Amino acid sequence: MKYVLITGANKSIGFETARQLLQHGYYVYLGSRNLDNGQQAVAQLHAEGLSQVEPVQIDVTDAASVAAARQAIGQKTPVLDVLINNAGISGGGVPQTAIDTSVATFKEVYDTNVFGVVQTTQAFLDLLRAAPAPRIVNVTSGLGSVSLNADPGWKYYAVKTAAYGSSKAALNMYTIVLAYELRDTPFKVNAVDPGYTATDFNHHSGPGTVPDAAARVVKAAQLPSDGPTGQFFSDDNAPETGISPW
Repeated sequence: MKYVLITGANKSIGFETARQLLQHGYYVYLGSRNLDNGQQAVAQLHAEGLSQVEPVQIDVTDAASVAAARQAIGQKTPVLDVLINNAGISGGGVPQTAIDTSVATFKEVYDTNVFGVVQTTQAFLDLLRAAPAPRIVNVTSGLGSVSLNADPGWKYYAVKTAAYGSSKAALNMYTIVLAYELRDTPFKVNAVDPGYTATDFNHHSGPGTVPDAAARVVKAAQLPSDGPTGQFFSDDNAPETGISPW
């Protein structure tokens, strides 16, 4: 059996990712900042007959919370096969301007979307190293592509999010560096853009479905040994190749 931790998994794409991995036979640690919300999500999955799942309280912005989650999971399993860094915040609606967005908002967004990922990844790296084929999936966004944001022909060119977009660009760079450092190991480290999906995150304005978005994340979590690492997957922005420009 393979074990996976998904942060921010009590709802939306994270929750559906948990459901799909459970259907593939994984044991899921369903990470939730609020434990009550995580317990409710797990109860729903149990009601669907998916029993190999339990909630884990983890606030990726809180070092003590991350350490406690690492200790709790480490007491249950010596191996973590997959880490999905899904937790993220938007920092507000669009437009999110470079001129008017406060430094406080930038710091809040980066704290979750960048520093939270770094903190969580570093905390669980030892359990991942113990797995025969570890996978790290960082959930990103097309809005984090510097190339696309600079391209007037891109369909979302007018959607500029100074804090959110730049945080995902930073996350993408972290993904590249981490994949490089782990290049001579069995690790596969990739960034996945789930696409513009109808969720609470965007007031259900996106055209994509949650199951389709989660399937993209699940695919990266299950890459074979000869699969790619250090890539930016996006069926939305690169339908022909599935690989987005950075």
